[in-house]
Amino acid sequence: MISKQEALKAAKDAELDLVEISPDADPPVAKIVDWGKFNYQRTKQLQKNKRNAKISELKQMRFSLKISDHDIEVKLRKVSSFLAEGDKVRISVIYRGRELAHKELGYKLMDRLVAELGENVVTDQPPQFAGKQLSVVVRSTNAKVKNS
Repeated sequence: MISKQEALKAAKDAELDLVEISPDADPPVAKIVDWGKFNYQRTKQLQKNKRNAKISELKQMRFSLKISDHDIEVKLRKVSSFLAEGDKVRISVIYRGRELAHKELGYKLMDRLVAELGENVVTDQPPQFAGKQLSVVVRSTNAKVKNS
């Protein structure tokens, strides 16, 4: 550990800058660097981190109460691919006309859909009924990170 004056003198002799890296540390940490180069490298690293950050999307898949088994399989395959890419998926069951009198059928279908997606799927929101649709948001517990 050297004093602030000694560090400033060493930086001036090397024709570089004294940059405080960690001001909260005890004692504070400083480096003798070329400020322009240091700032450029830090900016490039921040840009690289931003580029590699996952932008989570919310996809949606709609089901009706009168959907056939094959159609459920096809749609669930697509939902699984969304989840594998790291996206969250809102699964909605749409009610039409007199189907609203049998809301329990939608809850049964929703339970079946979540069960068929497998044990590595977690519901972020419990099933919510709003208007003429019942929806739930699911996400995968072991998704790949997608670069956007």
